[in-house]
Amino acid sequence: MEKLFSLQRQLIQNCSTSFVRSLMNEIDWANTRLIGIRGARGVGKTTLLLQHIKLHYGVATKKALYINLDSTYFLQHDLMDTVQTFYTSGGECLLLDEVHRYPHWSQYVKNIFDLYPTIKIVFTGSSLLQILNAEADLSRRCVSYELQGLSFREYLLFYHKISIPQLSFDDVLHHADDICVETNSKCRPLEHFSDYLSSGYYPFRKDNPNNYSSLVENVVDMILGIELPQQRGVDVGNVRKLKSLLAVLATEVPMLVDISKLSKMTELSRVSLTSYLQYLNDARLIRLLYSDTTSVKRMQKPDKILMENPNLCFILNLGQVKEGTVRESFFCNQVAYRHTVEYTKPADFVIDGRVVVEVGGGSKDGTQIAGNENAFLACDGIEYPFGNKLPLWLFGMIY
Repeated sequence: MEKLFSLQRQLIQNCSTSFVRSLMNEIDWANTRLIGIRGARGVGKTTLLLQHIKLHYGVATKKALYINLDSTYFLQHDLMDTVQTFYTSGGECLLLDEVHRYPHWSQYVKNIFDLYPTIKIVFTGSSLLQILNAEADLSRRCVSYELQGLSFREYLLFYHKISIPQLSFDDVLHHADDICVETNSKCRPLEHFSDYLSSGYYPFRKDNPNNYSSLVENVVDMILGIELPQQRGVDVGNVRKLKSLLAVLATEVPMLVDISKLSKMTELSRVSLTSYLQYLNDARLIRLLYSDTTSVKRMQKPDKILMENPNLCFILNLGQVKEGTVRESFFCNQVAYRHTVEYTKPADFVIDGRVVVEVGGGSKDGTQIAGNENAFLACDGIEYPFGNKLPLWLFGMIY
């Protein structure tokens, strides 16, 4: 136990709280006994846990305990014995990182929850983690949150110390003039936007600016080679095909889906391809869009495929990066974190079933959305709105 507390103290001392993700203030830490935080590898889940301890318990606390369940410590120690010792020593908050790496994790979490009613439990896991379908029924006990990479707003604060208020989607649509005036009084957002699109989504560029692309590729390799085999039962022999599929998608998207053509390009059967696409979507590497959300439609094929975030468009691409790909991936990534995004014709997206958005460059006109009073253009390369033509970067302020 002392070894765990010693490691925790070292980690917390080295963990800065000068920048804290917006999700920190959205989690009901005080009133929830069981909190689950899912997210793709590399987006900052561990940092969030350590910051919570530092801000609410202090560096030298014994009331909170951070445990990485991927640690070799548990090759020689039992988790339940560790929790029992923590509980009898007056422990109050148990933070379990990387739970998906621990066999039968959900049953252990349930047992801890039931046996130690005074302990609050916070756990993090892969985006692939199926909390509601785990072997132990946690659905009635757990409040689940999702953490994704930095928004453009968070990027400005983290890397450039530029503080912009968090906006709602409706704020962006209906108060864009005032918001853009205020934002441009603090910075020139377009000056930083291209850097964010290419290398600002994952929060580890500050310490490794020259190795950013390699670090993102390592994240992708870990998801494909370790998390998908563990969480989705993918045969490790098929990992190469998954990497090939992802490379094809990064080069070809945004694309209307032709399963037969894609099957030939990747040398995968239609059945395998459909499953792999869903796995990559669940792992937050791509995003599948549908125009019809019925279960029958979803079992057949998506209507459109995008990369999950714009950085992946640059890092995994085998050819020339397409501006349209980057723009649409950015818009969908930022908006879908809080809203339902679906594919629609003749525009690009429909948000929450009510707002139509067409994404494009600064010269984009409104021909495709003409006559629709609840339709907008999200355009790159502009600083201020003009009617229903809104700056694309503005949609990066909603989380």
